Parts: sequence; C-alpha cells; structure tokens
Amino acid sequence: MADETLDLTGLKCPLPALMARRALARMAPGGILTVIATDPLAMVDIPHMCSEEGHSVESTASQAGRSVFRIRPKA
Repeated sequence: MADETLDLTGLKCPLPALMARRALARMAPGGILTVIATDPLAMVDIPHMCSEEGHSVESTASQAGRSVFRIRPKA
C-alpha cells in the first residue's frame, strides 16, 4: 500500500483526468493518489472520472490556482 503524488500542473483537459485514471489503475487498493492540477475543468473532470470508475475522492481543495485531489483507488 503506497501513496503517490501526481503533479499535472500546466496540463489541459482532458489530460489531467486521463493521467489520473492511468495512475489509479496501476495502484494497489488502500493507497492514496494525490493529484495536483491547474486546469479549471479538473474540478469537474476528475471527480466525474472517479465516479465512473468506482474510485473514492477523499478530499478536494483549491489553493493558489491549483486543485488538489486525494483519491482512494477502488478495491
């Protein structure tokens, strides 16, 4: 069970959601993926992708023009 951080600063839609999906697919259940994105659409796209894929968004935050998501991969 390992936590991972994915810094997607500067990437535009749909890349943040696609890259987060790819990272979540290779993670073991129980870990946490922290995703950092600057694309404003990430606040919609990433939670939607998680809902579709069965992952759990543990928290979201906006700080200094960045969105930070803590996501638990599906079991």
